[in-house]
Amino acid sequence: MRSRFLWSAFFILIFFISSFSQSTEKYLFPIQPGKTASLAGTMGELRTNHFHSGIDIRTNNQEGWPVHATSDGYISRIAMSGGGYGNVLYLHHTDGNVSVYAHLQRFHPKVAAYIKKEQYTKKTFEIDLAIPENLFVFKKGDTIAYAGNTGSSSGPHLHFDIRNANNEATDPFTYHFPEVIDTLPPYTEKVALLTLNHEARVNERFGRTEFYAIRKGNDYELAQPVLAYGWLGLELAAKDKLAYRSPYFGGVNFIEVTVNGKPTFKQAIDKINLTETRAINQLISFRSVRAGNNKFYKLYIDDGNALPFYDKKENNGKLYIEAGKLYEVEVKLSDVFNNISYLRFKIKGVEPSTKLPLDYSMKENFQAEYIHHTLKFVINKKSTGKDTLSVYAKGKEQKIAPTYSGTFNNTYLINLNKEFPDSLVCGTVRYVTRLADAIPPTLDYTFYGKETEIQFEKASLYDTLYLQHSIESKKDSSRILEVGNAFVPLHKNITISWKYPNLTWQANTHVYRISGNALTFVGGSYTNEHIRFSTREFGRFLVLKDTIPPTIKLISLHTKNARFKVKDDLSGIGNIEANINGQWLLMHVDAKSGTLQSDFPTEDFTLKGEFVLVVTDRAGNKQTFKQKL
Repeated sequence: MRSRFLWSAFFILIFFISSFSQSTEKYLFPIQPGKTASLAGTMGELRTNHFHSGIDIRTNNQEGWPVHATSDGYISRIAMSGGGYGNVLYLHHTDGNVSVYAHLQRFHPKVAAYIKKEQYTKKTFEIDLAIPENLFVFKKGDTIAYAGNTGSSSGPHLHFDIRNANNEATDPFTYHFPEVIDTLPPYTEKVALLTLNHEARVNERFGRTEFYAIRKGNDYELAQPVLAYGWLGLELAAKDKLAYRSPYFGGVNFIEVTVNGKPTFKQAIDKINLTETRAINQLISFRSVRAGNNKFYKLYIDDGNALPFYDKKENNGKLYIEAGKLYEVEVKLSDVFNNISYLRFKIKGVEPSTKLPLDYSMKENFQAEYIHHTLKFVINKKSTGKDTLSVYAKGKEQKIAPTYSGTFNNTYLINLNKEFPDSLVCGTVRYVTRLADAIPPTLDYTFYGKETEIQFEKASLYDTLYLQHSIESKKDSSRILEVGNAFVPLHKNITISWKYPNLTWQANTHVYRISGNALTFVGGSYTNEHIRFSTREFGRFLVLKDTIPPTIKLISLHTKNARFKVKDDLSGIGNIEANINGQWLLMHVDAKSGTLQSDFPTEDFTLKGEFVLVVTDRAGNKQTFKQKL
């Protein structure tokens, strides 16, 4: 009986080992399998307004490397575009997973011929095709395409990800590719502490304070304890060094925080819902990204954050610091290879003071900043001889003293949950808040202004919005519409109706958003003296006419090739169409360089006769190039 039991256990063990081996060796590395790979990006890495959904495999700054099918399967989808993924194909496997290969130079010849035929039939370069099942079937290891630099790629490489049946991107590293070697732990660059209400302080001040981390071996610490009080949010700028001759960095997917030995926060980014990648703005400090492109992980969970990456703890990672107590904070950072580093520092609880021991002189007369539910207003003492601030709300005045003062400045903190000020006045200093309403994050909501109507869907906001709103009239009779604050993210579009009487709206008239010194095309329509447009970015908007057509620069044109460079300075390129003797001609578009490259319908096709290229911008302005060949 004992012998039979041992044999049964033995066969069960062999079964599990065999199953594990099959699951871990199932997929083949798509670029130079068997050779150590160099990477430029990882799954879950923080990108602008989205999570990175896969790994970026470097190709030694070269295009044309063969791309191999990671497993048996059939092509289920193919797309080509001038931006985004560029040339991309999707390979559906028998286990229900789908592997994705993006920024390709070109496809397998049979696939390329099929796509070209569809492009000529539909007369379009940009195409997104659902491929009939089993039309293109490949075995593991077959060459399905060649790596390139198409779309928004910043250099030759292959973007590769593996998606499950729920359209979630999973971490390719969990499939144990031996080509990827990583023995380096994540590292910490900076730590930030953010006050979460008007009573909280960090080093005697309200707001967000950053600290550089000091390396000690593989671990990190702060030079000295942080003095703090009240409810705080901990934020972390950290990266994961990609090993094997790569100058690039990945994200840190696994982070745990303990305070005085008690777990307070845990994050694990092991898969990503591809329909909600913009929700990255809940996980990072959006304000720090907009201020300087520094990406900080928020090691606390905002009330509106529904991301699935967290093992929720008491207070959702938010720290409450009491005066007279010492808090030892430990942050554990790890990657999928279980390389680990730690950040350790101390927070000393100190009662807030009304006098700052250290201060700095501002160039401005005042600064206004909205942080969570608090308006922070700082006045340069040189600009006024008074300390009392008059707060006006709905015609009523309330006088308040500084919350705290230094040698050069007075700081006033106004709790927006209790007061909704119209303006602040201190001596000769006057600040109009332009606060119009408090918009809830989880409801469909419409704001009605005197000349505007702004519609928010319940999923538009991540948190309560204190809406700043104004319309400024310029000397030339033009207007600038302010909606919200550019330091606040939007998850979904909002729709704006703006009353703008006596406006001469023509086909080349559109709304633009002011982005620093640049302008971003928004679009819009004009009906019954109202402009209507949608936006997923807060900011300042104005109406402009684009009367200048795009430019066309000839690079090469002969019987076997047509190549151009196009550019538009305001609304952007909208449509490109080329033909020879009236016959439509396919032109490949590279949006990042503005180049156009011809792709003839057959190998023996030649350009003879009248060649015409028409480039139209989004405002409808056309530029035409003609030449007889």
